[in-house]
Amino acid sequence: MDLHDQLKNLFPGHITEETSKEIKKNDAIWMQDEPIICKYEKRKGKPITILEGYTGSNEDFKILAKEIKTKLSVGGSFKDDKIIIQGDYRDKIMQMLQNKGFSVKRVGG
Repeated sequence: MDLHDQLKNLFPGHITEETSKEIKKNDAIWMQDEPIICKYEKRKGKPITILEGYTGSNEDFKILAKEIKTKLSVGGSFKDDKIIIQGDYRDKIMQMLQNKGFSVKRVGG
């Protein structure tokens, strides 16, 4: 039994710095008033999926864009408060966002 275990026994409600950092890192909370709009367009003959309507901070939206691109293994960008994903991945993206707790609205087709 080391010192951390003894402290946990004495103060069961106390959260150490290590666990509080893990909670902040894993449970990223994005505030949202209206649903995120997920729409499909063609630019120069190629399909793209656009996500817009996020009301939180740009840094959180950039993190979300990177996570979507990584999970789908596709290219994309973040411009003008919009996430642009190469290809038609509306269904997969909407499912991912709903699993995170977002409300999503499908627009166009």
